[in-house]
Amino acid sequence: MEFPFEGAIVEWRGPAPFYFVPLPAEVALEIKTFEAQASYGWGCIPADVTIAGHTFYTALIPREGTYFLPLKVDVRKKTGLATEGSVVGSLSLRGA
Repeated sequence: MEFPFEGAIVEWRGPAPFYFVPLPAEVALEIKTFEAQASYGWGCIPADVTIAGHTFYTALIPREGTYFLPLKVDVRKKTGLATEGSVVGSLSLRGA
């Protein structure tokens, strides 16, 4: 099943900055129905994500009542994303 999404990039500052896209509430609710069969632990869900024609593998992280989609530096470079702004894409869950 494919889930289209749009969201704003947020920064999490730890030892190094990390960037994520919190998924919209309606997408998170749909994904939540697959959590038990798709999660590999801690509620993380493996997913294939497509942004700007580039597909990559990652894991959605449950946080603040939604799922955060990590945006690695390599992904941001390939897709032309900055450290802020809006992201439009789609994702499909592995194992669901």
